[in-house]
Amino acid sequence: MAHNSLTDIYNFLQLSDSVATAGQPTETQFYDIKNAGYQVVVNLALPTSTNALPNEQELVEAQEMQYVHIPVIWEKPTLEDIERFFNVMQANADKNVFVHCAMNMRVSAFMYLYRLIQEHKNAAEAKQDLAKIWVPNETWQQFINRVLEHYQTHLNR
Repeated sequence: MAHNSLTDIYNFLQLSDSVATAGQPTETQFYDIKNAGYQVVVNLALPTSTNALPNEQELVEAQEMQYVHIPVIWEKPTLEDIERFFNVMQANADKNVFVHCAMNMRVSAFMYLYRLIQEHKNAAEAKQDLAKIWVPNETWQQFINRVLEHYQTHLNR
Protein backbone atom coordinates (compact mmCIF):
# COMPACT_ATOMS: atom_id res chain seq x y z
CA MET A 1 0.00 0.00 0.00
CA ALA A 2 3.00 2.36 0.20
CA HIS A 3 2.66 5.19 -2.27
CA ASN A 4 5.54 7.43 -3.26
CA SER A 5 3.80 10.54 -1.98
CA LEU A 6 3.52 8.98 1.49
CA THR A 7 7.25 8.36 1.61
CA ASP A 8 7.68 12.14 1.44
CA ILE A 9 6.09 12.47 4.89
CA TYR A 10 8.75 12.98 7.55
CA ASN A 11 9.98 9.63 8.99
CA PHE A 12 7.29 7.66 7.12
CA LEU A 13 7.36 3.95 7.97
CA GLN A 14 5.04 1.28 6.56
CA LEU A 15 4.62 -1.38 9.27
CA SER A 16 2.05 -3.61 7.54
CA ASP A 17 -0.51 -3.56 4.76
CA SER A 18 -2.90 -1.72 7.08
CA VAL A 19 -0.68 0.37 9.38
CA ALA A 20 1.74 3.18 8.59
CA THR A 21 3.43 5.70 10.84
CA ALA A 22 5.11 9.07 10.34
CA GLY A 23 5.95 12.45 11.72
CA GLN A 24 3.58 15.38 11.22
CA PRO A 25 2.00 15.39 7.75
CA THR A 26 1.38 18.68 5.96
CA GLU A 27 -2.13 19.74 5.01
CA THR A 28 -1.78 18.38 1.47
CA GLN A 29 -0.25 15.11 2.69
CA PHE A 30 -3.56 14.28 4.41
CA TYR A 31 -5.07 14.06 0.89
CA ASP A 32 -2.32 11.56 -0.01
CA ILE A 33 -3.07 9.57 3.15
CA LYS A 34 -6.74 9.36 2.15
CA ASN A 35 -5.86 8.47 -1.45
CA ALA A 36 -3.60 5.68 -0.18
CA GLY A 37 -6.64 4.06 1.42
CA TYR A 38 -6.29 5.01 5.06
CA GLN A 39 -9.54 5.27 7.00
CA VAL A 40 -8.33 6.33 10.45
CA VAL A 41 -5.75 8.92 11.48
CA VAL A 42 -4.38 8.71 15.03
CA ASN A 43 -2.40 11.73 16.26
CA LEU A 44 -0.21 11.34 19.38
CA ALA A 45 1.29 14.84 19.19
CA LEU A 46 0.25 17.81 21.27
CA PRO A 47 -1.49 20.81 19.66
CA THR A 48 1.73 22.71 20.50
CA SER A 49 4.09 20.14 18.92
CA THR A 50 6.44 21.03 16.06
CA ASN A 51 4.51 21.77 12.85
CA ALA A 52 1.16 20.83 14.45
CA LEU A 53 -1.82 21.87 12.33
CA PRO A 54 -4.45 23.73 14.38
CA ASN A 55 -7.22 22.45 12.08
CA GLU A 56 -5.98 18.88 11.71
CA GLN A 57 -9.20 17.24 12.90
CA GLU A 58 -11.23 19.23 10.35
CA LEU A 59 -8.74 18.40 7.57
CA VAL A 60 -8.91 14.69 8.33
CA GLU A 61 -12.68 14.57 8.74
CA ALA A 62 -13.14 16.58 5.51
CA GLN A 63 -11.39 13.63 3.81
CA GLU A 64 -14.00 11.32 5.37
CA MET A 65 -11.42 9.68 7.60
CA GLN A 66 -11.90 9.09 11.31
CA TYR A 67 -9.68 11.25 13.54
CA VAL A 68 -8.45 10.20 16.98
CA HIS A 69 -6.27 12.52 19.07
CA ILE A 70 -4.36 11.10 22.01
CA PRO A 71 -2.08 13.95 23.10
CA VAL A 72 0.99 12.33 24.69
CA ILE A 73 3.23 14.65 26.69
CA TRP A 74 6.76 14.04 25.39
CA GLU A 75 8.40 14.25 28.81
CA LYS A 76 5.69 12.21 30.55
CA PRO A 77 4.00 9.40 28.58
CA THR A 78 1.53 7.49 30.78
CA LEU A 79 0.00 4.04 31.08
CA GLU A 80 -3.37 5.69 30.40
CA ASP A 81 -1.98 7.00 27.08
CA ILE A 82 -0.81 3.56 25.97
CA GLU A 83 -4.04 1.87 27.11
CA ARG A 84 -6.10 4.37 25.16
CA PHE A 85 -3.86 3.80 22.14
CA PHE A 86 -4.20 0.00 22.43
CA ASN A 87 -8.00 0.37 22.61
CA VAL A 88 -8.09 2.60 19.51
CA MET A 89 -5.85 0.25 17.53
CA GLN A 90 -7.88 -2.81 18.53
CA ALA A 91 -11.18 -1.09 17.75
CA ASN A 92 -9.84 -0.28 14.28
CA ALA A 93 -7.96 -3.52 13.59
CA ASP A 94 -10.11 -4.11 10.51
CA LYS A 95 -9.26 -0.68 9.04
CA ASN A 96 -6.24 1.01 7.49
CA VAL A 97 -4.72 3.18 10.21
CA PHE A 98 -2.21 6.01 9.82
CA VAL A 99 -0.54 6.95 13.13
CA HIS A 100 1.56 10.08 13.51
CA CYS A 101 3.08 12.47 16.00
CA ALA A 102 5.55 15.30 15.46
CA MET A 103 8.61 13.19 14.52
CA ASN A 104 7.34 9.55 14.66
CA MET A 105 9.19 9.03 17.94
CA ARG A 106 6.18 8.75 20.28
CA VAL A 107 4.43 6.66 17.63
CA SER A 108 7.34 4.29 17.03
CA ALA A 109 7.57 3.57 20.78
CA PHE A 110 3.78 3.07 21.04
CA MET A 111 3.73 0.81 17.96
CA TYR A 112 6.69 -1.18 19.29
CA LEU A 113 4.71 -1.84 22.48
CA TYR A 114 1.48 -2.54 20.59
CA ARG A 115 3.15 -5.05 18.31
CA LEU A 116 4.81 -6.86 21.23
CA ILE A 117 1.91 -6.85 23.69
CA GLN A 118 -1.21 -6.91 21.53
CA GLU A 119 -0.03 -8.58 18.32
CA HIS A 120 2.57 -10.89 19.95
CA LYS A 121 5.12 -10.00 17.28
CA ASN A 122 8.71 -11.15 17.35
CA ALA A 123 10.64 -8.82 19.69
CA ALA A 124 13.63 -8.51 17.35
CA GLU A 125 11.40 -7.52 14.41
CA ALA A 126 9.50 -4.95 16.48
CA LYS A 127 12.76 -3.53 17.88
CA GLN A 128 14.22 -3.28 14.36
CA ASP A 129 11.32 -1.06 13.23
CA LEU A 130 11.67 1.10 16.36
CA ALA A 131 15.40 1.50 15.65
CA LYS A 132 14.65 2.73 12.11
CA ILE A 133 13.24 5.88 13.72
CA TRP A 134 15.30 6.32 16.92
CA VAL A 135 16.85 4.81 20.01
CA PRO A 136 14.55 5.86 22.86
CA ASN A 137 16.01 8.31 25.35
CA GLU A 138 16.01 7.58 29.10
CA THR A 139 12.46 8.86 29.68
CA TRP A 140 11.05 6.76 26.87
CA GLN A 141 13.09 3.65 27.69
CA GLN A 142 11.79 3.84 31.26
CA PHE A 143 8.25 4.21 29.88
CA ILE A 144 8.73 1.19 27.58
CA ASN A 145 10.06 -0.86 30.51
CA ARG A 146 7.16 0.23 32.74
CA VAL A 147 4.59 -0.74 30.09
CA LEU A 148 6.26 -4.10 29.44
CA GLU A 149 6.30 -4.80 33.18
CA HIS A 150 2.63 -3.77 33.47
CA TYR A 151 1.61 -6.11 30.64
CA GLN A 152 4.00 -8.94 31.54
CA THR A 153 1.13 -11.38 32.01
CA HIS A 154 0.11 -10.81 28.37
CA LEU A 155 3.63 -11.54 27.19
CA ASN A 156 3.91 -14.82 29.08
CA ARG A 157 0.85 -16.46 27.51
